[in-house]
Amino acid sequence: METQIARLSIKGAQFYAYHGVKAEEKDLGGRYEVDLDLWYDATQAIQSDSVAFALNYEEAMNSIEESFADESYNLIETVASKILDLVFQKFPDLIKATIRIRKMNVPIHNVVAYIETELSREKNLDK
Repeated sequence: METQIARLSIKGAQFYAYHGVKAEEKDLGGRYEVDLDLWYDATQAIQSDSVAFALNYEEAMNSIEESFADESYNLIETVASKILDLVFQKFPDLIKATIRIRKMNVPIHNVVAYIETELSREKNLDK
């Protein structure tokens, strides 16, 4: 049987955190929204119809929450990288992950809905 690659997506997870360069961001905090896409080999999970072989989305959510609460960072790119570090550690069958973090309350004079960063990482399967 051929390998079946699944993408598990978490969309619109919301958090309140204290990231940013400006002092008011670190003191007052702000709202963030996260999308996380996780690609993994789901062949065994599908064949067995067992959650034991599937990627656990609750654990993935915990990784996001843990990284947001861990400490304060200047850049949302750094937060995104920390989250990817955690999900690749927790899920050995993970092949690729893409995260998007939106800062909803941007402390600038322009009117914007949000500022977003996207970061992707793939496991090197040649090793």
